Amino acid sequence: MTKSFRRTCQWLALLTPFLVAMVAWAQNPNSQVGREVAIPIHLQDGEEFTTPVERLIQFGAQLFNAKFTIQEGAGRPLSKGTGAPISDPASPLVFPRNFDRLSSPEANACSGCHNAPIAGAGGDRVTEVFVLAQRFDHLTLDHNDGITLRGAVDESGKFVTMDNATDDRKTIGMNGSGYVEMLARQMTADLQGERDATPPGSSRQLISKGVSFGTLTHNADGTWNTSRVQGLAAPSLSSKGTTPPSLLIRPLHQAGNVVSIRQFSNNAFNHHHGMQAEERFGLNADPDGDGFANELTTADLTAVSLFQAALSVPGRVIPNDPAVERANLMGEGVFNKIGCATCHATLLLTSNNNPGLPGQPGWIYFEPNPYNPATGPNAPNLQLGPTNYPVSAPALTVDLTSNILPLPRLRVNGGVVIVPAYTDLKLHDISATSNPATDPECEPLDQNQPAGSPGFFAGNCKFITRKLWGFYNQGGAFMHHGKFTTAREAVESHNGEALSQRLAFDALPPDLQNDLIEFLKSLQVLPLGSKSLVVDEHGNAKNWPPSAGPSER
Repeated sequence: MTKSFRRTCQWLALLTPFLVAMVAWAQNPNSQVGREVAIPIHLQDGEEFTTPVERLIQFGAQLFNAKFTIQEGAGRPLSKGTGAPISDPASPLVFPRNFDRLSSPEANACSGCHNAPIAGAGGDRVTEVFVLAQRFDHLTLDHNDGITLRGAVDESGKFVTMDNATDDRKTIGMNGSGYVEMLARQMTADLQGERDATPPGSSRQLISKGVSFGTLTHNADGTWNTSRVQGLAAPSLSSKGTTPPSLLIRPLHQAGNVVSIRQFSNNAFNHHHGMQAEERFGLNADPDGDGFANELTTADLTAVSLFQAALSVPGRVIPNDPAVERANLMGEGVFNKIGCATCHATLLLTSNNNPGLPGQPGWIYFEPNPYNPATGPNAPNLQLGPTNYPVSAPALTVDLTSNILPLPRLRVNGGVVIVPAYTDLKLHDISATSNPATDPECEPLDQNQPAGSPGFFAGNCKFITRKLWGFYNQGGAFMHHGKFTTAREAVESHNGEALSQRLAFDALPPDLQNDLIEFLKSLQVLPLGSKSLVVDEHGNAKNWPPSAGPSER
């Protein structure tokens, strides 16, 4: 019997009585005396279709704000944040290894990081996320630990440092994410339609909502050439033989790694809290060895996804100071004139495009996303289809423009919804050198490549155009890394594909530079219940532009 095996058996023997007690507790949910759980009663699969939308969203808010405990499955003793088994089962992630700020679990609740200025929004620099550190059991950087991916050695067999073990990213907000996901669905449908209309032996430009994604070539032998496609993550460009690339717009994660709010949530619950969703890990499964199965039901994930999708829409805060008002008017014009809006774009949700829900306008959000991945990393996720929990379920819809949702909201205007998210949902490289080894605007690891592959270790310099709506009061940390404390620093760091815009900014006289910064300062998550998308410093509705009528646009 090996020493490692003996340690595992000893640990399991010590833990077994505790797990038996926990399971007994879990199997008798009506007995709450002495229990310490955040969610005493979970939604049962199917209840999401009989629960009013308002109550479903409220329950989703409870899940988002819940401080999960060990008595309901929090923690993951025998599994990584990726969902894979830990590298060293003889060293389970139990006290004092049950929390790790780097490789996690590191948070009790989603709102522990997403809280500035309200639950669901962004986070202060202190809530930074160490992306990809979760592939380690418990990242310690201890050079006495030689086990691969246990605490200090990466897939290549090398000892890691804080500079190359992880991609350090700022927590960004979810406000308005329902509209963003629907834009991504429409754009994906557009690109796939253009792909499908490209016969062998021809090429076609890929354009959606005025955004160019380069040129796709369908070779004469039926294979595909994506070398001239731009702005999509590597998995969206992958093809084999005559199987076409998916061309999926992946609007979540700053490097374009995630398709939907639901996929994002499935990942985050396991990674950050050690709470496993049954759709990801299977019914009655206990992959993390903590004695709990079905820690989050499929209905739970629908509720928490709807909560995030229905979060209020960011707007603008413009103080009633004439000088500030003038600066905002001028600054927005300068923003457009020097080309910032080329990438930080306003896009339109149209009425005639709702993939998976034909006949419904594009602002009717529904779970699950028809493009949710069923296989591959961060999968499976719930599929759109017949009732077959936890694999598939029919669409559960909510009108993103409805007044029953948290205010403020975007409205239908002339058959479209104008979405001022200030993004083209396209990946761009705005680093100075495009060299991850030396450029501080790049990352040491590429999360869109298979972990441990040469491409993974080659690093990444491409990020989705930052969604500027609501960005200014979500923690005061700017760029994907959050290491700038002012918007001006972020503007002045633009290079690469944004070099011409940055040079144009540099050439502006100081007063116009200040006007543009003042415009950026106005882009904020608004106080809860705001009835206008533009408010003054007191939260009162503000007519904007000044010549316009009451602002509800």
